[in-house]
Amino acid sequence: MSTTRKLVIGLGVAGGAILAAWLLTGNRKQKTKEFVVKRTQSLKDVVKKEAKVFDDSDAHYV
Repeated sequence: MSTTRKLVIGLGVAGGAILAAWLLTGNRKQKTKEFVVKRTQSLKDVVKKEAKVFDDSDAHYV
């Protein structure tokens, strides 16, 4: 891996860590928790709706 790629990946990880620390401090912590819970529930609902069972019980003759 080149030095530039390592630097960019390191900056991305560091930026994510800083954002997470900022979101989970002070009064933003409760708002962030509520936001994540709400989005998780809506994602679970979407997954449940999309899960369709394929029933191939009919006989296929050649």
